[in-house]
Amino acid sequence: MRNIYLDHAASTPIHPEVAKEMLSVMQTQFGNASSIHAFGRKAKRTVNGARDQIAAALGCRSDELVLTSGGTESDNLALFGAIKGGRNKGRHIITTEIEHHAVLHTCEELERQGYEVTYLPVDSHGRVHLNQIQEAIKDDTALISVMYANNEVGTIQPIEEIGRLAREQGILFHVDAVQALGSLPINCHELPVDLVSFSAHKINGPQGMGALYVHKDVALDPLLFGGLQERKRRAGTENLAGAAGFAKAIQLAVAELEAKHVRDEQMRRTFLDLLRSQIGEEHYVVNGDPDHRLPHIVNVSFPECGTETMLMNLDMDGIAVASGSACTSGSLEPSHVLAAMHLPQNLLTTAIRFSFGLGNTNEELEYTAHKIETILQRIRSRR
Repeated sequence: MRNIYLDHAASTPIHPEVAKEMLSVMQTQFGNASSIHAFGRKAKRTVNGARDQIAAALGCRSDELVLTSGGTESDNLALFGAIKGGRNKGRHIITTEIEHHAVLHTCEELERQGYEVTYLPVDSHGRVHLNQIQEAIKDDTALISVMYANNEVGTIQPIEEIGRLAREQGILFHVDAVQALGSLPINCHELPVDLVSFSAHKINGPQGMGALYVHKDVALDPLLFGGLQERKRRAGTENLAGAAGFAKAIQLAVAELEAKHVRDEQMRRTFLDLLRSQIGEEHYVVNGDPDHRLPHIVNVSFPECGTETMLMNLDMDGIAVASGSACTSGSLEPSHVLAAMHLPQNLLTTAIRFSFGLGNTNEELEYTAHKIETILQRIRSRR
């Protein structure tokens, strides 16, 4: 049986050069970066060197970068840290209904603590509009949090326009760029943003490693207490190998950005052409924005086949894809993103996310399209 991985939006295989860099650190360094002896100083140089490289790739200062354990911690630190330590004491937050749960669940917790949160709807393509943001702003709005690109349908949000509006109103602006990193050019100093979340494992780096950009003028309350690491913003012994791996991964991602975009667009066209020719356009629907989108994410509904059935059948054929849905007690719940887009029920409950990346080939896409056709024919034959 083949093993075909088409779930790069969830996590990516580690790049060989990243693995090599991390292995070198793990085999030669074990000092604590907070120690003052030679082993500690060497570890500190490794962390600082990695931070410098990551900051350079993101277009920000090294001291504006907090190294974290990943996107979830970065989102939590941004929202909890900024709203409680922010430049104004407003208690109102604006976000969207399609954010990652790392943002949505954090907002829900802030509501339990007495803050007010406005969850903005999106259009049928998964895009929020600037006028919605503008109308939602109140006198005590302290923070706006909008993801750069959606992890389920790939829709890109109007981040620059929202950021300029936030700046005009003196409101902090957080962007979850976890899915956008490696697919879109990101320069934190050129974008009108105050906080931006990143994760290494979306760009062929290590799992359990991330970063949060914090503009130099933003006060941030820590989530973790202990040592004085990360300029007192994130206590805990630094992850030497993870930092080194993230630095190598982001260097490679930035260098290969244009080539990756071309490759991903080609794979997207190939896959959709194969679906069109093998199962027919009338048997599937592509979800998301046709223009403002990441090329490597293709969310497709197959109205004849439920999500869970398609997932299980593809998995049995060695093909790894995703539903974008939460798994609770062994059953799939409809995607909150697709529900927010108000898709018809027959599309909401039949959606599959395919996402491409390092190692995928056209031959794998041909095999996948063929298997989808086989699954659909099998379902029709039972009716």
